[in-house]
Amino acid sequence: MERTVPTRASEEIDLYLRTIYSLLRSTARVRIRTLEEVHAGMNSSLHPMARSTEPDISSMIYAILRLPACITDVKAVLLGQSATVFEQSGLKNVESWQEVTARARRRRCFYNGEDLLACYIASRSDIDDVVPMLTAFQIEWNKLHNFLQELPLHEIESLSVDSPEDMETLATILRISFESLYRLITIWDEDFIPMIARIHEKAMDLEVQLFSGSLTEYRRATRLWWDNIERRFPNITGRPVYFISSNTHSIPNLLTGFALMHEERLASFLNNAGDVDLLSEWQDINDQEVPSRPENFLYYILKKYQATPEGRDLIKAQAEFEKQYGIHRFPSEHAFDIEAQIIELSKLNPETIDPRLSPETFAGQHADWSFLKKSDALILNIDYPLGLAAYTLLVKVAEHASPLLGIYVMGKAATLNGRRGDVIIPNVSYDEHSRNTYMYNNCFVAGDVSPYLVYGTVMDNQKSVTVLGTYLQNAQVMEVVYREGYTDVEMEAGPYLSAVYELFRPTRHPVDEIVNLYNLPFDLGILHYASDTPLTKGENLGAGTLSYFGVDSTYATSLAILRRIMQLEHDRVMKK
Repeated sequence: MERTVPTRASEEIDLYLRTIYSLLRSTARVRIRTLEEVHAGMNSSLHPMARSTEPDISSMIYAILRLPACITDVKAVLLGQSATVFEQSGLKNVESWQEVTARARRRRCFYNGEDLLACYIASRSDIDDVVPMLTAFQIEWNKLHNFLQELPLHEIESLSVDSPEDMETLATILRISFESLYRLITIWDEDFIPMIARIHEKAMDLEVQLFSGSLTEYRRATRLWWDNIERRFPNITGRPVYFISSNTHSIPNLLTGFALMHEERLASFLNNAGDVDLLSEWQDINDQEVPSRPENFLYYILKKYQATPEGRDLIKAQAEFEKQYGIHRFPSEHAFDIEAQIIELSKLNPETIDPRLSPETFAGQHADWSFLKKSDALILNIDYPLGLAAYTLLVKVAEHASPLLGIYVMGKAATLNGRRGDVIIPNVSYDEHSRNTYMYNNCFVAGDVSPYLVYGTVMDNQKSVTVLGTYLQNAQVMEVVYREGYTDVEMEAGPYLSAVYELFRPTRHPVDEIVNLYNLPFDLGILHYASDTPLTKGENLGAGTLSYFGVDSTYATSLAILRRIMQLEHDRVMKK
């Protein structure tokens, strides 16, 4: 059988990675400036204008959304697997520093209030993510800094975002379009002028240091993560488990229907919030002018409402409601930021479960939820990890949770043949980490998702490629990938499949082989929703976000997973 796989990372990307890891072996801090030339040389699809003197605002915004806001004041970024690693390196009590977060990337980081940022990493993939992001951010920051020298600081501070003339002048000085400037205004909001003044004042010269990059430390951090779960819910080791890698909101929302119980209050919030677009969407849904589902909309609005002073009480109310009906949340402690949830199926409240999960639709006309009371199974849902962390986490889960009845992976991806919001269902995955091509029977087909997807298209029988990092792709790699029929570009499927191999074979996963994963002793399903279209310039999450319409694909895939689990559990329980 002739093997057809996408090329490995290009020579320029290989050179970039070798440079990063050779520098990070140093016991001293490394200046990001050392990496700028080799970073620009790889011609990243996410940073196509790295060499240009003109700013690449899409790339800068992509980095801004995935770095803590304090990065503008930081001198050095310190990477380690756990609090213990930092303590052994001489940095005691980093968790007493201010905990800071990024808008679009989950990573536990602590800021000392002055010039140091300490971040927990779960695998090598975090390094492959953080270092290119810091480099791209610094390159683009310094471009803007250089252009801003044309204006004195006092003139910058006197600019007004409400003045079209002022903003046109600023856009001209920065050599960017007014549209790009407006995107920065949207992100920085009232801090826009102070941020522009900050860029004028300070050239960026970041440093980075890795404390203990050993595989042992990654495993130790993973053990800390699992011990926290097992200590707080010891029964997990003795009951059947369905494993889901998704997010922390869609699965609990569907299984509790909490937002649906507060529809009147949420509708009142919408009427008073002043968001014309969302209010119009809600009115159109009620008038059946659009095919959107009201449940999805209410789940989306609940989170926005809970962020307001008048809606804050629903945070505690939701937590209590979830716990009452068998949903337990376990935030990570002293290591990487991956929340876990354990859901006891027997304790769910059938009266509030999302109506789209009705047993009549998967178990027959006269079926009801009574089978749940007889179930001893759990759902272990984790906030999907980044890259290689998926492998170590699933291996650790499988060591302790037995039997595993099903493994379901839901996550973001870039699509080479679709649009943002589409859903992609692969049955072949090439993994750049192991260089394996995995072939498997994905339990999902288009018909499992399409009834619940309004704005996108479902594409099954696709081929996915698991890349090393978001910045570690270029046009050359994308062209070869697409030519070989790989249309789904993501970061977790390969590591998960490497772990799946070890769950039913007696050896460690192979390297650089075609691997047959058919006839598994458990259910396997992988669903990706498209957040980027890298073959279309600017169509990435630096250029925009999925916003409300991302809810459509998120809940369509979540429904497919939960309906599959409920059907399997119904059949399993009824056979007893």
